[in-house]
This record gives sequence, C-alpha cells and structure tokens, in this order.
Amino acid sequence: RRSRGSRDDSPNSADMFLIYNFVLNALFPIWVPWMWLRARRRKEAPNWKHRFGNVTASVPSKKPGDVRLWLHAVSVGEVNAAVPILREVRKSLPEGATITLSVTTSTGYQTAEANAKGLYDYLIYMPIDVLRFQLQAVQRVRPTVLAIMETELWMNLLWASDVFEVNTMVLNGRISDRAFRRSQNPILKSYYRTLFGWMGQVFAQTDADAERFRALGAKEVSVLGNSKFDELAVAPKKSVTEWRAELGITDQKVVVVGSTRGEIEGPLVIEALAAVKQPIKIIHAPRHIEGVAELRKIAETTFRSVGQRSLGEQADYLFLDTYGELGEVYSVADVVIIGGGFDSLGGQNLIQPMALGKPVIHGPNMHNFKQVAATAKEAGAALTASTQAEITAAVEQLLADEPLRTNMGTAGKNLIEANLGASARYAAAILDKLNAK
Repeated sequence: RRSRGSRDDSPNSADMFLIYNFVLNALFPIWVPWMWLRARRRKEAPNWKHRFGNVTASVPSKKPGDVRLWLHAVSVGEVNAAVPILREVRKSLPEGATITLSVTTSTGYQTAEANAKGLYDYLIYMPIDVLRFQLQAVQRVRPTVLAIMETELWMNLLWASDVFEVNTMVLNGRISDRAFRRSQNPILKSYYRTLFGWMGQVFAQTDADAERFRALGAKEVSVLGNSKFDELAVAPKKSVTEWRAELGITDQKVVVVGSTRGEIEGPLVIEALAAVKQPIKIIHAPRHIEGVAELRKIAETTFRSVGQRSLGEQADYLFLDTYGELGEVYSVADVVIIGGGFDSLGGQNLIQPMALGKPVIHGPNMHNFKQVAATAKEAGAALTASTQAEITAAVEQLLADEPLRTNMGTAGKNLIEANLGASARYAAAILDKLNAK
C-alpha cells in the first residue's frame, strides 16, 4: 500500500486501528441485532446485501480507464445538500465518468430517488464499517474520488480507500459544538488522528469548522461554504397555486411544520398550535414518517379534521407523510416552524423556507445549524421559541402582523442569496481530482 505524506504511521495510529476493529468484531452479536431491530421499529427496509458490502448487483465492474465518483450522503439532509453539488458536477463530468451515490438510511434512499434522479448512475446503501465489508465495496466501486458529505467519517472506509489509492475528501464539512467537545476524549482524539491520516482533503463550511478539523488531525483543510444554501437554486416542480389546490388550501392562513423529531417535539408543536386562537391550516411533516400514526392520534384529540397526504386526505391538520415534497410545500406557508431544536437534537434545515421568503420559528438547540441560525436571528429572519407557550405566542404574533412576516421573509431570502455558490466550488474540487486521473 502506498504511503501518503499526510499519513500518521505512528504506533498509536496502528494500535487504534487494531483496537477499533477488535472492538467492532467483538460486539458484532450486539450491534447487528440492534441495527435490525432499529430498522424494523422505524419500518425501514435497507438493502442488507449492500450494508454487508455486496454491491455487485447494483454497480458494474470497473473497466480500465473508467473515472468514477463515489459520493456518500447519510440521510435526507445530506442528500438534499449533495443535490446542488451533483448538479454542478454533472455539467462538466469527464466523458464516460460515472457517479455512485450512497446513503445510510432508507429515508435517504427514497429522498435520493425523489430529488436526485438523473444526477447519479448507481444508488447503494453504505456498507457497515466492518473491514471486510468496506474492502469488498470499495474494490467493486473502485472510485477515483470518494467524497463524503459533512461528518460521516468511518475508519475502515477510509483505510480501504487508502488501500485502493482513492482520492478522499469531505464536502460541506462541519463539526458541531457537542461533537467537538466529545472529540476531546483521549480515545476519540486518537481515533480521529488515525482516521484523518487516511483522509485527503477537507472542505469545511466555516472558519470555525475548519479549525476544529485541523485540531482533530486533518491536514489539507479549506473553507468553501455551505452547499445547503444552493438547494433551491432550481425551478420548483409545481407552482404555489398547484400546491394550494393539491393540499386543499382556500383562504386560511397556513402554518407548515417541518422535521420535528423524537418523542417530545411532535406533541409539543401539536399542543402549541392547538392553542392558537386564529383559524389556520396546518401541514406537519415529521422527520420520521413512521411516527405519523401516533402523532395523528394526538392531533385528533384537539383538531376537528386530521388527515394524511399519503392517503389522499385533506384536513385542517394535514400530515405530510411523503418523501421529497417538504422543500416545495414550504412555498404555501405564511409561517414555518422548524423542528430539531425544541429538544436537544441539534436542529433541522431552516435554509429551505428562508430561501422561499418565509418567516421561521425554531427551538433554541440549533447546534447542527449554529451559524445559519445565528445569522438568521441577527438578520431578523427567524424567531426562537423554547416552550409550548412561546411557540403559540410566536405563531399568533406572525399571523397577526403581515408587515413583520414580509420583513422576516425578505431578510431570510436576502441572506440565502448572499451565500449562494458553494456547490460550484465543491464541484470544482471534485472535478479537479477526476480530471487529473
């Protein structure tokens, strides 16, 4: 195997690699049933052949001279952030080059099929980070470049990529406050130092993220921005008029709730909206669709009519239990509530509704979108609410004040437009390596 100048071949690095794989294999009887039960509980149906490294039925053998990009995006958010990058890459992809897109979750897979169709040649599930699984998958895909979205860094994947002399890079890289605090543990420090010994380039969202990557051992680090600002830089599939007709919206005000997560947030937002005195239409898209049945029971105790889009129903409280539609459905909103921040979950994507000029309400725990949330607050594009009463008050304030809604929406849209262009920079970095092969 070749030796890179950035590689850490110290005894500590070798020891960590052995320890990681020993522990992973020793705990095999525990984490395999856990993964299976978790997938079953969430009603996910991942391709277990892919997860165990067998992607031969989905990716053809590489021929001499083939140029291949393997881009990995964990789930819904990462897939959506990858779409504008893939769109830019496709514009200048070398002739005959192919793109393999991998995901970890079934929701990510369905989002890729819905939102990224035509931007990849092969779609697979990322193998579990067992050495044999990763070696088998990397040997089959044989990418020229492996590009990993944000923070999905696995030791055996990078080791296998190094064995096959793959150019590796992180795109849209970020490290949250919580993750960075945890990384200061001596064992995790050694893990990251070992892992980054096999990483080529890291392209981070912000200067703060770049410094954190360097502190963890990354060598080639640059700041290229956040590709999520470019997500909606394409024409929507349906107009606002079409969406309003499909969703049964007449002349009432509309509140769209996006990506609530966990056991706390869904019920919290439902109860907060039940206390709103003005008549409203609510469209609620939970982060995990399998939780809709339970949330529907809660909503039915308060709201006159409750329905699900997947069932073709129309109601005052409508659950958007479909894939790939939320980003456009924000266009019908008067007010948007973003989940993930009311519980300690790190927040969800508030860029999509801001790009459409919508005022946003979110919780205080937005560490996964820290800079975006802080900038939105400073620009006057978003309000923070911590409790049920505060959510109710914020919704009522915005619904009653059209100039405030307009000003917040304009501020959000201007913020997004000022930050466009990161995807083209990421694409250029990828193409530089693909064309150099």
